Amino acid sequence: MGANDKPMAHANVSIELLRLGFPFGNAVTKEILGLPAYEKWFTSRFSVATFENEMKWYSTEWTQNHEDYRVPDAMMSLMRKYKIKVRGHNVFWDDQNSQMQWVKPLNLAQLKAAMQKRLKSVVSPYAGKVIHWDVVNENLHFNFFETKLGPMASAQIYQQVGQLDRNAILFMNEFNTLEQPGDPNPVPAKYVAKMNQIRGYAGNGGLKLGVGLESHFSTPNIPYMRSSLDTLAKLKLPMWLTEVDVVKSPNQVKYLEQVLREGFAHPNVDGIVMWAGWHAKGCYVMCLTNNSFKNLPWATSSTSSSPSGRRTARPPPPITMGRWSSTCP
Repeated sequence: MGANDKPMAHANVSIELLRLGFPFGNAVTKEILGLPAYEKWFTSRFSVATFENEMKWYSTEWTQNHEDYRVPDAMMSLMRKYKIKVRGHNVFWDDQNSQMQWVKPLNLAQLKAAMQKRLKSVVSPYAGKVIHWDVVNENLHFNFFETKLGPMASAQIYQQVGQLDRNAILFMNEFNTLEQPGDPNPVPAKYVAKMNQIRGYAGNGGLKLGVGLESHFSTPNIPYMRSSLDTLAKLKLPMWLTEVDVVKSPNQVKYLEQVLREGFAHPNVDGIVMWAGWHAKGCYVMCLTNNSFKNLPWATSSTSSSPSGRRTARPPPPITMGRWSSTCP
């Protein structure tokens, strides 16, 4: 439009895309609080955040009846300031070794009471503030709550979370479903069976459920990854890669690009979150930045070419989430 809001003939129009429409995120750590350089680096690159540990039960109630949500509350406020969406990770973790020492000896009534308190302390306050919940983390590999509450424990917990937060998508979240064909616990068929058990449980028909795939790779088997995604897509549920990283090796960069391309190109993958939360003393497996918040050399590359042989022409997201520009005649 020109002067007086009248159309202009033969005008050149420039469009600057500041953020990708495809959700692309990263894990974030409590070190972001009070560290402007980390805050700037993270918030300028990612549209989704997962708190690495700060929302987990052992981080908020390490000692029984001493709950402390000050850190995740502050992190949530920061993400909301920048309109960055947050995945709730996690409500419960089915791993025996991830329970606090005070949880393990509880009798059935005591455990149920502690779990109800946990649900009300984490799900209720963050309802409407998170887009997803990882409800019972890694419940194909582990079964702590099933051994205590019975074989339908996960389905019952999903129901309770859904009653407290009717808007967030409730995810399973599992490792090795895409990464390791030799791991018998989380193969796609078992993932589908567990998901169907959860949504087939009485009263769970209306739950918003999602497929979470951690994606901790060593050497990716891309044909197997693609086949697994195809199988899981038949559930017709939202599907995310939730914790993407690749172990250090001479081929780390190559493998990471292969995984991101495959995930981004698959028409049923709705978002990707990296698992590269920054720590001053070193990252979990993979870092994207040094301690001065300068991108590591391999974390600055991007490409505009489309993966060959895919069912979509979407290019992979640049890790740096830099500005893209386009000029239209």
